[in-house]
Amino acid sequence: MNKRFAVLGEDARMRAAARALAGAGQTLAEPEKADCILLGVRLGENSPDLALALARARPGTQLFGGAVSPGAAALARAAGFVLRDYMEWEELAVLNAIPTAEGCLALLLQDRRRTLWGSPVLLLGYGRVGQAVGRRLLALGAAVTAVDRCPARRAAARADGCRALDADRLSEAAGGADTVVNTVPAPLVDASVLARLAPGAKVVELAGHGAADQDAAARLGVRLVPAPGLPGRCAPDTAGEFIAQAVLSILKQAEQEERG
Repeated sequence: MNKRFAVLGEDARMRAAARALAGAGQTLAEPEKADCILLGVRLGENSPDLALALARARPGTQLFGGAVSPGAAALARAAGFVLRDYMEWEELAVLNAIPTAEGCLALLLQDRRRTLWGSPVLLLGYGRVGQAVGRRLLALGAAVTAVDRCPARRAAARADGCRALDADRLSEAAGGADTVVNTVPAPLVDASVLARLAPGAKVVELAGHGAADQDAAARLGVRLVPAPGLPGRCAPDTAGEFIAQAVLSILKQAEQEERG
């Protein structure tokens, strides 16, 4: 498979994706000559790159973006293009957990007075990211308690060596933990949970802002560390290569489906 790709955006991930596509035998081209246009992550309707792509792309050009907003998708449809979201591709979601986990460990190691080895760490959610973080923490000797509503994910946590509890036991799980890693985009860490953490505890929010009660955290001396988008922040070259790999996989699957 050889496609002509236009890669738009100055984000380091996009530059890395362009290099990876060229290295995989694809041809880099201007938007008006491209078969596919690759756009950046968190693609909104006001993106200048999206406007450029829609203005210059030929009919039938395939557009790809990451974390595409409903408005951006609607603009593309109105212009006669399909805009695919590569962040919804399972392969990329699994791979992105790797730089997310490494970036999380870097944040956890900052300003510590004790090793992670032997330290009690509370991990909220044991999905793709939770598993990647949990396994690395266990390898460093941390005492990891994973909290998840899903019995199968709790079983996976136990199989990896974590203590695993249902979400209704979150307050119990928080007792004495000096570190919390949240991977769940929900306000789980309320004042009752924060009050049970060790003095000076750190909460790293991988799922974005708002998981923890900020006022209660300030009152109780708990440090909140919002940490969304770690792949692009901590390992942009790797993250860009993963994006290129995912887009090529999407195209390959589409070609196979067309052949039947």
